[in-house]
Amino acid sequence: MSISAKLVKELRDKTTAGMMDCKKALTQTNGDLEKAVDYLRKKGIQSASSKFGRKASNGLIASYIHLNGKVGVLLEINCETDFVAKTPEFNELAKNITLQIAASNPKYIKREEVPEEVVSKEKEVYYGQAENLNKPQKVLDNIVEGKLNKYFKEICLLEQEYIREPEKTVNQLVLEAIAKLKENIIVKRFARFKLGE
Repeated sequence: MSISAKLVKELRDKTTAGMMDCKKALTQTNGDLEKAVDYLRKKGIQSASSKFGRKASNGLIASYIHLNGKVGVLLEINCETDFVAKTPEFNELAKNITLQIAASNPKYIKREEVPEEVVSKEKEVYYGQAENLNKPQKVLDNIVEGKLNKYFKEICLLEQEYIREPEKTVNQLVLEAIAKLKENIIVKRFARFKLGE
């Protein structure tokens, strides 16, 4: 079943859950809006989304050095209270994200951080690749949009497939932790070091 962008937006407006979570919920429930709301609630995603506006000024700096000492990661991850920052679940989340960064080498945390000139350059390249297809402009725009979304999934940490469970994104991993720990959690910044780079 094809899920329309309008339906995804309607569910998102209703629940404040992420676009991909809304689309998955609607796919799982064959486009039934009410069942999709229940699906998100069961997964804890709606309640997690409601915590986004809350201030997260505690947390920790997590680090990971790959066994051979050739790759290292520093990560600042924030939560609302010092209590949650000390929980095994929060520390496990931080560790898993540092492993993700070491393995997948993202450049940004989320797509909003990607500089406009980088996005424009990528679009230019994709339009160049698509112009020989002799398709209407609307189709070309859709092709470019699809390639751009794929690009964001490669370079943006929160949009990457989680290396231990590829059926979920890193953002979903964070949302699950928010739902479980009942606090807002923000991946603030990271640095990845590779020997010789």
